[in-house]
Amino acid sequence: MAFLSNLINGLSLGSVFAIIALGYTMVYGIAKMLNFAHGDVIMIGAYVSFVTITSMDVPPLLALLIAMCVCTILGVVIERLAYRPLRSSPSLAVLITAIGVSYLLQNAALLIWSSNTKVYPSIVTFEPLHLFGGALTIRGETIVSICTCIVVMIGLTLFTGKTKTGKAMRAVSENRQAAELMGISVNRTIAVTFAIGSALAAVAGVLYCSMYPVLIPTTGSIPGIKAFTAAVLGGIGSIPGTLVGGLLLGIIEIFGRAYISQDLSDAIVFAVLIIILLVKPNGLLGKKVTEKV
Repeated sequence: MAFLSNLINGLSLGSVFAIIALGYTMVYGIAKMLNFAHGDVIMIGAYVSFVTITSMDVPPLLALLIAMCVCTILGVVIERLAYRPLRSSPSLAVLITAIGVSYLLQNAALLIWSSNTKVYPSIVTFEPLHLFGGALTIRGETIVSICTCIVVMIGLTLFTGKTKTGKAMRAVSENRQAAELMGISVNRTIAVTFAIGSALAAVAGVLYCSMYPVLIPTTGSIPGIKAFTAAVLGGIGSIPGTLVGGLLLGIIEIFGRAYISQDLSDAIVFAVLIIILLVKPNGLLGKKVTEKV
C-alpha cells in the first residue's frame, strides 16, 4: 500500500511540475527563448492569492482567479519590456535578461512581503479520501492537482488545435517569417503565449503551496528549475512531452525520497535527466529538428 501511496503522491507532484513546465515549453516552442523568470511568476501568484485569502478574506477560488489575472498581466509586461526588444539578439543576452528579471521579482517580493516565512492556507476544503478501509489516504490537494493537470492539458491541446489564436501560435512556432507574411501578428501571438503561461504559473503556484504550505520570496526557484527539467525530459516544445516529463519527474522524486534518500532525491532527478538525454538528446517525445545552413 505504501507503493501505491507514493505513486499517487508522485503523480500529484508531477502534475504540478507539468503545469509549470507548460510555461517553459510554450514560450520556447513559439518564441524560441527560455524564460527563466517563470519560476518567480509562480511565487508572485502564490503571494497574491495568499494576501487575498488571509488579508482580504476572499474565497479561495476567487483568490486563484485574481492571482491568475495578476500573473497574466505580469507575464505580458515582462515580455513587452524585457524580451521583445531582445528578440533578434543572441540567446545569451536573452538568458542573462531572464536571470535579471528573476532576481528583480525575488527582490520585489522581498521588499513587499519581507523574508518572513508564511504558512500558506490550502485552497482545498474537502476531506481526504480514505480507501481500502483507511489503509490508503488520498489528500484533497492530490486529487485537485491531478484533475487540474488533466483539464489544463486537454484544454490547451484543444486551444492550440481548434482556435484561430492557437493555430496562429503553431504557425509562428513553425516559421515566424512565413507566419508574418500570412498576416499573423507575431508580437500579439507571443504576448498571448506569455499570458497563458503566466496564468498557468499562478495555478501551479497555488497548487504547489497548498501541497507544501511554506511561502518565501524564493519559493518558485526550485519548482521552476525542476519544471524546466521536466520540459527538457519530455521534449521541450511538446505539450504531450511536457505531461510525460512532469509526471515522470514527480514519480522519480517521490520514490527517490521514499526508497533511496531524502537528501539525494534532487540529485537522483537530475541524474535520470542526464541519462535520458544521453540516450535521447531531444527528450522522450521531442522531435529532431534539422537546421539548414
